[in-house]
Amino acid sequence: MRRFRVRPENIVGDRVTFDADETRHLRRVLRLGPGDVVEALDGTGTMLTVRIESAAPRGAEGTVLSRTAHRTESPLRLVLAQGIAKGDKMETIIRMATELGVTQVVPLTTARAVVKVEPGRREARVTRWERVAQEAAKQSGRAVIPEIARPQALDEWLAARKSGGLLVCLWEGALTALVPQLPQALVADATLVVGPEGGLESAEAGTLEKAGAVVGNLGGRILRAETAGPVGLAILQARYGDLGGGGS
Repeated sequence: MRRFRVRPENIVGDRVTFDADETRHLRRVLRLGPGDVVEALDGTGTMLTVRIESAAPRGAEGTVLSRTAHRTESPLRLVLAQGIAKGDKMETIIRMATELGVTQVVPLTTARAVVKVEPGRREARVTRWERVAQEAAKQSGRAVIPEIARPQALDEWLAARKSGGLLVCLWEGALTALVPQLPQALVADATLVVGPEGGLESAEAGTLEKAGAVVGNLGGRILRAETAGPVGLAILQARYGDLGGGGS
């Protein structure tokens, strides 16, 4: 059965409205219309079975036939705080992070970040990143679309950070490997901090360590910015989440 995304605010009782992008895919690509039955994820963990009632260009509408819990989310609440990478690398990171089950991505401005997101362009950039996360969530069958936070400085983010849980920093300058330092006991919340191209400066790694972060490296090889984050997320999901059967 074909699967779509709908916003929670577009569900009123048993009536569902599909946005313009999903409607375009429904009508023009899949050639679906009134009477066809599809699945729709509401972004909060519920799968809807929907019968299409109308499919006008401005938006398709349907009736909810049933609701079921869509259990694809990890027991680990996982956040990626990523130094902003240039070009399409940031989109690649967000896409892979979404597939690996993050609940939030925080784009960070760090000392060595090549990309500086100007205040006037933040909204457009975040909107694009949100679209990437939505597409990746749909492709990977996730029930929840990760939140994309506004770009912010590392110090600003640390000062405002309220979440407890495990704080981890991947830093190629660390003298100790990361994995042996990770707690043995299961954790419910974990945040991974990764630098941009060029990595984090030693002062930034020191600030994170003072904030309680486990700072470590991933071995003798230097990983690219778009590789390090997903590798770190996979390690945390395998250890504390649902990747490879952990956390169940």
